[in-house]
Amino acid sequence: MAKGYLVLEDGTVFEGELFGAECETSGEVVFTTGMCGYQESLTDPSFKGQILVMTYPLIGNYGVADEYYQSRSIHVRGLVVREYCREPSPMYGGRTIDDFLKTFGIPGISGIDTRELVIKIRTGGTVKGAITSDAEGIEDLVKKLRDMPAPSESNLVGEVSCKEISRNDNGKEITVGLIDCGTKSGIIRDLNARFNVITFPYDTPADVIVESGVRGVLISNGPGDPAHPAIAKTTVRTVSGLATQLPLFGICFGSQLIGIAMGGSTYKLKFGHRGCNQPVKCDNRVYITSQNHGFAVDEHSLDGTGLVVNQTNLNDGSVEGVVHRDLPIFTSQYHPEASPGPCDTSYLFDWFGKMIKEGRL
Repeated sequence: MAKGYLVLEDGTVFEGELFGAECETSGEVVFTTGMCGYQESLTDPSFKGQILVMTYPLIGNYGVADEYYQSRSIHVRGLVVREYCREPSPMYGGRTIDDFLKTFGIPGISGIDTRELVIKIRTGGTVKGAITSDAEGIEDLVKKLRDMPAPSESNLVGEVSCKEISRNDNGKEITVGLIDCGTKSGIIRDLNARFNVITFPYDTPADVIVESGVRGVLISNGPGDPAHPAIAKTTVRTVSGLATQLPLFGICFGSQLIGIAMGGSTYKLKFGHRGCNQPVKCDNRVYITSQNHGFAVDEHSLDGTGLVVNQTNLNDGSVEGVVHRDLPIFTSQYHPEASPGPCDTSYLFDWFGKMIKEGRL
């Protein structure tokens, strides 16, 4: 394997071996703590613009399977692992993660001390970085990284959202709308099991959604900064217009958008929550949840919005869900559909249906 380097904007260099596509890449370096679910993470649109570090030491041991895709392609810009499996289980055909990355033109680097790297990110916060094979160009690359805008400064949602309205009639009693900010297929799966679903691009106006006849709207997960100007002019405005007309359920990025639309604000977490083992307290119970976000709703900004925090992260106390005092609106910052992770909170999709029928939580 060819020698490669993971270069960080502060000048730190990790040496390893390259695999996957033979190309240079750069992005925001983040980590996920899941012991499995690498394929779901790689294909999760919420990772758009990021180089993903897997904390579990061996990745790729069970291969690649069609049922684990969360979208049609890989969305990370690069993959960092301690070790990748060259001979995976034949259970799903024995396809290697090396081949999987090559198919989508994504580079990876192995042999990295991911424990040291994660400690660095947890201590200093998320950093920009690059994967390269050019040892002589590292000094110039560090300068480029320092000058490079953070990926979240771009309208990443516009890159991953669907481009046109589509309908999936599942023979169900209730039809709901899905605002696609980068929806995982796991969310679509759980919606299709309960409802007929009309999917809308992220910039669809509120009146178009209301006129479609849906009885409730789910705002999906997605990448980037929920306070981005392009999102404020489109999705936030749409959610604000829907708030008094239809029941709303926000997941992850969608939770943040509801917070902003109702008058609150968000902030960037030091290193984010990514993995399938995040503890969340709700109604005197603790749930282990799947998460992937770098921003959170500011609890102190919710005064006067009608939103009340009903779920919190036990690791750092950040907001994990809100409900509205008067309107049929609720959110979860985590992923109730899991994919990957525990399905303990999938009942929230049933809550959504009940709220639609009763007009209240």
